Amino acid sequence: MLASFDFPLFGFGLLAGALAAALFFAGLAWGMRLALRAPRPVAVLLPSAALRIALLLGAGWWVATWGVAAILGFALAFMVVRLILLTALQPKKEATPWK
Repeated sequence: MLASFDFPLFGFGLLAGALAAALFFAGLAWGMRLALRAPRPVAVLLPSAALRIALLLGAGWWVATWGVAAILGFALAFMVVRLILLTALQPKKEATPWK
């Protein structure tokens, strides 16, 4: 089973997934900045989300045409980038003294 796994295609999937995740979350950050300054944030957030989701699904569909190994790499890279960003950007917990 492992001998027939296409590692170069998996690597291309990883690369495509990491790039797609970086663009997705950069678009999310940009959309949030615009929405926080806008008088009607929903008018910014809904089109931003729709565009980002459509582009991510399109990229995933395109990568899926390469093969199973590529889509596995794509999904894995997206989840790893998401995990790294969530871990790095979460608010730091302050130490509280014992009472």
